[in-house]
Amino acid sequence: MAETQTLTKKDFKSDQEVRWCPGCGDYAILNCVQGIVANLGIPRHQLVFVSGIGCSSRFPYYMNTYGLHSIHGRAPGFATGINVSNPELSVWPVTGDGDGLSIGGNHMAHILRRNVDVKILLFNNEVYGLTKGQYSPTSPIGQKTKTSPMGSVDRPFNPLAFALGCGATFVARTIDTHQKHMEQVLLAAAHHKGTAFVEIYQNCVIFNDGCFDSVIDKNVRDDKTIDLRPNEPMVFGKAHDKGLRMKGFDVELVGADQADVWKPDVATAGPAFVMAQLDSLPEMPRPIGILRSVAAPIFNEGMNEQVRVATSKQGAGTLEKLIYSGEMWTV
Repeated sequence: MAETQTLTKKDFKSDQEVRWCPGCGDYAILNCVQGIVANLGIPRHQLVFVSGIGCSSRFPYYMNTYGLHSIHGRAPGFATGINVSNPELSVWPVTGDGDGLSIGGNHMAHILRRNVDVKILLFNNEVYGLTKGQYSPTSPIGQKTKTSPMGSVDRPFNPLAFALGCGATFVARTIDTHQKHMEQVLLAAAHHKGTAFVEIYQNCVIFNDGCFDSVIDKNVRDDKTIDLRPNEPMVFGKAHDKGLRMKGFDVELVGADQADVWKPDVATAGPAFVMAQLDSLPEMPRPIGILRSVAAPIFNEGMNEQVRVATSKQGAGTLEKLIYSGEMWTV
């Protein structure tokens, strides 16, 4: 029976004991998601959370909705099938930097390029947590872990640049400790038509504690991060006295009072790529907020339209007819 009453955050809390390490950033993300889905007006039976393997992949158990705990890296594939078979559902794949960008990297690339109508939450703690502290695709060079005792020599993935390169139509970043910011970003993702990709900086207190402190600690975050607001000047700093402007294809720091301080445009690909690359420049602030948000054809709409046209011409058909159609051999 469809729900008609107004739902609250409490309605989305399941009866399962939430079991992450004390202090894990996943608690804050769960709390935020339960709050924002309550404001979407979507009945619980039309919400599906899909996960792969990892600490983040416990998520479906803690949401009082439909959920699927799938296999390592394959949440995008399952989410695609769910969305295509029932476009009325709001589908939320939840993954991590290890699950989504290593064994699941290929699946992630294709769900992004297809623009399947799902909302992807990628928890990034720059380490493998559930499997006990190996370096991950986003671990920085030099990070010492159980599988890189002398320091990682891999160049890390930039999740934002990866998503943009795959043609994602909505790309954003937020932080587990910035509840209001995370709420705004996730609400925008929820209302986006197509694949929304949100990277969430998430602290792993056991295997990579404080991995983002140099950027997000309250004593430095005003100078180390810049909140991207579409068509508003890129100004940051505790006194809002710093700005960014384009110089050719490069970005340079200037005073906030400069007339040519850059105003990001989420509809144009170039600025989004430039902003994503700020991560690799130590003197630059780390971008958070929405980098890209554009409209594009939706995968399930195109596929289901083909099914409709084929059915109108040839009838619904049956699985048996399909199996025995075409050339057959008797052995």
